[in-house]
This record gives sequence, C-alpha cells and structure tokens, in this order.
Amino acid sequence: MVLVTAALAVAVVVVNGLWRPARNVITIVHEAGHALIAVLVGRRLSGIRLHSDTSGVTVSRGRPDGPGMVCTALAGYVAPSLLGLGFAALLGTDRVTALLVTCALLLFAVLIMVRNVYGVVTVVATGAVLFAVSWFATDEIQAAFAYLITWFLLLGGVRPVAELQTKRRRGHARDSDADQLARLTGAPGFFWVGSFALINLGALVLAAGWLLL
Repeated sequence: MVLVTAALAVAVVVVNGLWRPARNVITIVHEAGHALIAVLVGRRLSGIRLHSDTSGVTVSRGRPDGPGMVCTALAGYVAPSLLGLGFAALLGTDRVTALLVTCALLLFAVLIMVRNVYGVVTVVATGAVLFAVSWFATDEIQAAFAYLITWFLLLGGVRPVAELQTKRRRGHARDSDADQLARLTGAPGFFWVGSFALINLGALVLAAGWLLL
C-alpha cells in the first residue's frame, strides 16, 4: 500500500492534467502556512484568497518588515512538505484518525478565513472528499487515503519551488515569496528558492525513510 500510494502521488504530481486540479490542495496548505505563522508572530490576519489559476494570497496586517514578516513570507512554500513530514510521523505510529482529523481542522480554519467564492468552493470540495472517505470508507481505504495525502504533500511541495524559479527566470514572479524575502533580508531571491528546495527535499527524504522502512 505504501509503494502503490507513493506511485499514485508521483503520477499526480508529474502528469500535468492531474497536477492542475490537485495543486489547489497544495495552495490551500501554502496559504494556511502563511496564515498560521502570521497569527503566531502577532500579525492580524485579514483573509485568504484562492484563485482559479491555483495561486493564492494571504493578507495580514502588522509591521511590514522584521523577523515576524520574514517568518510569515518563509512559511508558504515549505508548509506542504513540513505538513507531509508531520503526517508521516503520525502514520509511523498508525494514527490514521489523527491525520484525518488534522486535515479536517486545517480545512475548517482556512474556510472561515477565505474571502472569495472560488476559494470557498475549493475548500468545501476538498472537505467533501475528506468527509466521504472518513465517514463511508473502510479502515483500509482510509489508511490508503492517508498515505496518499502524505506522499502528495511531500512530493507536491517540491514541484511548486521549481515552477517558482522558472517564473522568476522569465520575470513573471516579481512579488513572489522569494522576492519578498529578498527585499526583507537583502539575501537574493535565488537563495530563498534554494532554501525552499532544501527544506522540502529534506522533508521528503526523511519522511520517505519513515514510511518505507
């Protein structure tokens, strides 16, 4: 089951026709990462918007620079992979129910902060799939679904970083998280893209060790 769900997750991430709709889940977690850190560092969260091109934006109010803003900008691209790492730890102790409950709480928290129709529809649709599996599926299917979610977050956290650098190279992402971090810290945007990649690949390798051994 572990290998089959890993292969399915690879297919979803690699095949563009599957990746495009599935990427909305990565965007939900990405924006949730921004929102969570913004709240933890004392910023005032205004709302989240999810767009049909699978992009998103989280708006918070507070000091426009400093460590809190740096942490908030840093959180988005690493959130899916770090959540996947946490889920791998839960699966390592057979806590499938805890994983599904965490997913439900995350979706609910995002839903109450979403400020556009497409965002609401996306979160509700994702929640409907989660509810159907949690309520109607057998224990074996729930476990397979939990592994699939975990692999998808781990693998799906890597591809957006590569896409980000491609857009930056073409001059299409001047307000990306990496470029915001460059302005906030003075370190070049490529440094931050590389940091995202190292964190996400590290989470993937560590989690894969837990899941496969």
